[in-house]
Amino acid sequence: MNKSNLLKLLAESGYNLGYGAKKHFATLDLIEKAPGWLGFFALVVGVYALFIPPLATNEVSAVMIIFGVMSLYITNYDSKKGDYDKAGVHLTRVYNDMRTLYYEVKSLPEDNDFTAHVQRHKSMYDSAFEHAVSKQMFLSDWYAHYKFFWQQQTEWIDEQKHFSLLRDKIPLTFSVAVVGSAVFTAVYYVIPLIKLCSK
Repeated sequence: MNKSNLLKLLAESGYNLGYGAKKHFATLDLIEKAPGWLGFFALVVGVYALFIPPLATNEVSAVMIIFGVMSLYITNYDSKKGDYDKAGVHLTRVYNDMRTLYYEVKSLPEDNDFTAHVQRHKSMYDSAFEHAVSKQMFLSDWYAHYKFFWQQQTEWIDEQKHFSLLRDKIPLTFSVAVVGSAVFTAVYYVIPLIKLCSK
């Protein structure tokens, strides 16, 4: 394998490892924090509903029930918190080793024999797969995107992958959800309001 292809491979693997580590940490964060936030928000809405009539509607009550169900769903993952933490730490360690290997390869001449470096890459990548947890929490992808692209140093990966804001840094499902919410809001709220005001 030549130097250029190896650098691309290392960057691709670094992306997978870094994003995977952040996804494990995102799931861990959601397990630890989401039930508390959902409960706190439901409590606040419940208290305000005592003296703000619009909050004492069936629609608001339905949302609060959904929050309760979400909390139950999240607590199913509670027993696996340690697994997510260990996997995230291990993947981060391998990610850092991959970055070191990337810069080591980058500093070598083009005609160097990269066989040992390819083998090191394979060994590190195989180690990461042995420790990863396959089952991740719903919406952990969105949170992992934020953690990876906005909190972690990814310049060495960007040298090869050239990340773009819309295609890479914002999850596709998030973009679809935003557009869908905008269309829903326009159809059910804005358009009827405009018709009402124009009468």
